[in-house]
Amino acid sequence: MPEPPHAIADILRDHDPARPVLIAGPTASGKSALALAIAEAAGGIIVNADAIQVYDDWRVLTARPGPEDLARAPHALYGHVPGDRAYSVGDWLREVTPLLHGPTRPIVIGGTGLYFTALTEGLAEVPPVPEEVREEAMVRLEEGALGELVAELDGETRTRIDTANPMRVQRAWEVLTATGRGLAQWQDDTPPPLLPLEQAQPIVVDAPKDWLTPRIERRFHQMITAGALAEARANEPGWSPSHPSAKAIGAAELIAYLRGETTLEAATERATILTRQFAKRQRSWFRARMKTWTHVPGEALAG
Repeated sequence: MPEPPHAIADILRDHDPARPVLIAGPTASGKSALALAIAEAAGGIIVNADAIQVYDDWRVLTARPGPEDLARAPHALYGHVPGDRAYSVGDWLREVTPLLHGPTRPIVIGGTGLYFTALTEGLAEVPPVPEEVREEAMVRLEEGALGELVAELDGETRTRIDTANPMRVQRAWEVLTATGRGLAQWQDDTPPPLLPLEQAQPIVVDAPKDWLTPRIERRFHQMITAGALAEARANEPGWSPSHPSAKAIGAAELIAYLRGETTLEAATERATILTRQFAKRQRSWFRARMKTWTHVPGEALAG
């Protein structure tokens, strides 16, 4: 087996095999390689903390672990939710709880900052949202009413969430509509966290724009080669932009290509732009919310 890049070797040298590991990073930053290296060297089950990789219908397009990675280490919470089913951070916390106390220590990895924050800081116990409220929110988003939903939020919640992220806006609007209390108020009543940060080994993979952008561009082309188009063809008959999994970047663009509404080149360019914008939002979250975590340069992980 070849020697790992120096940053991974440094992490393994200082690693405590008894403590849970948290690895956050933007898309295409190389965090999966780090998680696999830790699991192989020191043991652990790799636990997904990516809100889109939970869905079962877009494996290639969401960069879920493939057969080779699954053979190298045990994985959990990947591709186990139907694409048309809503899945919240509360659902994820309920499923991750037994893994925190299982026989194998968890290596939690992903790009959804809210999952990590809820895990290490706690999550407000918001009552379930009625299905009719969720359906109304989804219909309004499909009709392009994101700005209206943002405007209808209470002021405190509006300052706390990423108002450019439809999923976050939808969730906040649903909570306010269903409970009469803003999401910020619920968050202020947050119970203790499941995994306090001091009990874990938290790592953020830093990925500067100039380094990450070419990786994003290469990866989407690699996804096409690896079967993303075939995946899109399989999903096209039941495609609906209202499905939660439809938020997978590139899904709508590839469906549009298959339906003759755009070219593959244009679909690829659009998906790449959206991925860059998404990575920018991820980096902003990590900088703001994970200042005390151990920061590792993505370039060093890549060798």
